[in-house]
Amino acid sequence: QVQLVESGGGLVQAGDSLRLSCVASGRTFSSYVMGWFRQAPGKEREFVAAINWSSGSTSYGDSVKGRFTISRDNIKNTVYLQMNSLKPEDTAVYYCCRKSGIISTRREAYNYWGQGTQVTVSS
Repeated sequence: QVQLVESGGGLVQAGDSLRLSCVASGRTFSSYVMGWFRQAPGKEREFVAAINWSSGSTSYGDSVKGRFTISRDNIKNTVYLQMNSLKPEDTAVYYCCRKSGIISTRREAYNYWGQGTQVTVSS
């Protein structure tokens, strides 16, 4: 089993930055992907970013390209989401997730999910 615990959410103003963290523990695989999704009230869960743990290759949703950066720390088993130039439309619960194999932008492809952390951006 894999456990994912997010932290770092909060209330910020438009234009501010925030960094989310997700610590993974439990079972590991030779090749896996860590991702971030977000869900605003009344909306579908949306792909934000993902990183291949072994190669470091990344993928981003169109709405966050150029503003958000995903990275990982292999020693700490932690994935980060650096969010810059935040906008009110970035307000959502942010979820960390994990899957085996290659990067996917589909929510259904991910097997393990954290509990989520709230990010609120005021205008």
